[in-house]
Amino acid sequence: MYIKVAVQAGAKKESFKEISKDHFEIVVKEKPLQNLANRRVIAIIAKHFTVAIGKVRIINGHHSPSKLLSVDI
Repeated sequence: MYIKVAVQAGAKKESFKEISKDHFEIVVKEKPLQNLANRRVIAIIAKHFTVAIGKVRIINGHHSPSKLLSVDI
């Protein structure tokens, strides 16, 4: 399953908003340095879909706030 995620990194508070079943807006505290924000986004998506972290991959947008993720359900 492919999902689109809009990410804002380096915020004071984390938030998770489901726009539709395959589109999310996520705000994380981690800075976009050394892949910290990407790892947190993967953890949040894995928790939402109740799958292991290894089942979630970033397909496109590693260095962009707009990301395409693959979730193996």
